[in-house]
Amino acid sequence: MAETTAVPRPEYPRPQFVRTAWECLNGAWQFERDPGDSGLERGLLDRDLTGEIVVPFCPESALSGIGDPDYHPAVWYRRTVRVPADWAGQRVLLHFQAVDHDTTVWVDGAEAGRHRGGFTPFTVDLTAGADPAHAYTVVVRARDPRGGPQARGKQATAFHGTGALYGRTTGIWQTVWCEPVPDTHLGRPRITPNVAASALRVTVPVSANRAGHRVRVTVSDQAGVVTRTDARADLDLAADVWLPLPEDRVRLWSPEDPHLYDLRIDLLDGGGAVVDTATSYAGLRSLAIDGPAILLNGEVCFQRLVLDQGYYPDGLMTAPTDEALRHDIELAMAAGFNGARLHQKVFEERYLYHADQAGFLVWGEFGDWGANVGGPAGHNQQPTATFVTQWLEAVERDYSHPSIVGWCPLNETWQRLHDQITVLDDVTWGMYLATKAADPTRPVVDASGYAHRVPGADVYDSHCYEQDPEAFGKLMAGLADGTPFVNADPGGTEWSVPYRGQPYFCSEFGGIWWNPDARPGESSWGYGERPETEEELQERFAGLVGVLLDDPRMFGYCYTQLTDVFQEQNGIYRFDRTDKLDVSRIRAAQQRPAAIEQSSPGSAVD
Repeated sequence: MAETTAVPRPEYPRPQFVRTAWECLNGAWQFERDPGDSGLERGLLDRDLTGEIVVPFCPESALSGIGDPDYHPAVWYRRTVRVPADWAGQRVLLHFQAVDHDTTVWVDGAEAGRHRGGFTPFTVDLTAGADPAHAYTVVVRARDPRGGPQARGKQATAFHGTGALYGRTTGIWQTVWCEPVPDTHLGRPRITPNVAASALRVTVPVSANRAGHRVRVTVSDQAGVVTRTDARADLDLAADVWLPLPEDRVRLWSPEDPHLYDLRIDLLDGGGAVVDTATSYAGLRSLAIDGPAILLNGEVCFQRLVLDQGYYPDGLMTAPTDEALRHDIELAMAAGFNGARLHQKVFEERYLYHADQAGFLVWGEFGDWGANVGGPAGHNQQPTATFVTQWLEAVERDYSHPSIVGWCPLNETWQRLHDQITVLDDVTWGMYLATKAADPTRPVVDASGYAHRVPGADVYDSHCYEQDPEAFGKLMAGLADGTPFVNADPGGTEWSVPYRGQPYFCSEFGGIWWNPDARPGESSWGYGERPETEEELQERFAGLVGVLLDDPRMFGYCYTQLTDVFQEQNGIYRFDRTDKLDVSRIRAAQQRPAAIEQSSPGSAVD
């Protein structure tokens, strides 16, 4: 391994599938910009690069040591890797948690793998048989073109961020690491809780079937082993392990009691010897729909969500530390929120680990913005097939996290309701159906806010930034008689299929513009008129929240937003996470029981 003085972000990056042997490759890498995307022809693959960067921070960020916000059509990375002596002879997997956007990896000059998509992890073989005496040369090229449809999330295509769009992220922006595995080894498990049966179902892929091999899963809690079960691993590509829990050891995961079971997963050969082993964890909880209510463990749980963009002043999309991820959850909870909509970004998996531990509810979302590239009139996005591929990678990565209570593959897409079918229609249907096929256990909204195109989708929602609580209440009032507020274009053209009585929430509202530190001429914006005083802000917040809390058919809401982000200054906290208002009043405004919580699930339907 190359020597580094201090390894940034050294924590284990995949907390739901942990092996004890691993090496973090964060730190100093050789780096070079490739503005003409001609590096391969110019020999960058075969020589040292001219600069240096601190991985896992992108070159646009200050923490990378570069801090260049300009466009980077292509960038190159190079590093020498030596594996530990006790890895000799094993297969070594090289993991990239996220690289933006189109990536090619070479090992010792030979192409080892490619990946498209800036939000999801991928793996290549460093070597099929590790030789500790050999210095492996890893070279990475990341392409991030300025034009064309791409899942960018909130990354601006204009040079300066404006409105709700911010700076860009290019190249490696999450942890790079490697681990040794035997030829026959465990794949990442899928953990499905079953509260009705008081059981966990653990589906474990195995790299290759071998006669006599078995998978053993051991479930433990603070008192010790709860249950242990074996399943054959020589008949199917994945072993399916069913783990009933004794009645006296059943403990549900919830915001009030985020209990997690520890899991140990062993791959055994025909003689009972351990071939491979990993640890994980699971939360036993259920999600269901009863009329307008979404039930958690059979009980109505009003979702007081806050919009979280996941940006940081010095790291951009990368949190500067693991503690910063946990701190954002703590800030949200301190303000009275019990969950977050992770907006226009697939967050680092460590965030979900902290949410699991805190009992913090999460809606997982794809960063689909970036396909608004012109074209036929009548729709605002032209996504490609790769959007479906990348989203399925995100769902697969995060499937087993109990904190995730819903999926949102698209955000604020629109197309005319009675016009011709568009590519956006096809992708909307495809992403919804793919999500339901990949995960039938969670509710899915087909597209948040604007154009709902899937009749009978699990969830229906709207975005409404009306600032006057009385006017906001009138807009939301129609939900009582089955005609809720539905987004349409300014001319009134319909975008969505009709509401069919499914659970409904206002998934973006508020966004109150407030920056008491704003200087004359500073770029600053939020929604509506800026309050003149904090007292006015607090009254507006309480009024808006009260409209939704008091609606007996509203299952939750999502307030915009947790923190300021660059010029978008409508957060509960400043961009640096310091207080800019009395957070205790924000919390107090949300604490009374919601109307839907005061009824049984059955009576909430009436």
